[in-house]
Amino acid sequence: MATSQAHVATANAQRYLNQLCSHWSHKFTVEVQLPRGSIDFGDGQSCTLEAGATHLEVGVTAPPDRLEQLQQVVAAHINRFAHREGELEFDWKPQPHAGD
Repeated sequence: MATSQAHVATANAQRYLNQLCSHWSHKFTVEVQLPRGSIDFGDGQSCTLEAGATHLEVGVTAPPDRLEQLQQVVAAHINRFAHREGELEFDWKPQPHAGD
């Protein structure tokens, strides 16, 4: 599995975390304990979220050949929720794995 993390500047981090988790809760296993949330998409794919006062930390894990696609899906959904704020910037960075 591959993992990447993005720091997204926004004053609405908690709102977007709640909206994203609520949006996918009907289809996937979702856990929310503010200021954190997680979505298990199955097959080892997941998304973690942590809301700060000025930013949202977003992490995704997927097979290496599907990581970029999952990044795009998660970013697109959050940007739909942020339409009044304008398009948010996701600075995706690969993350090391334990044992690497």
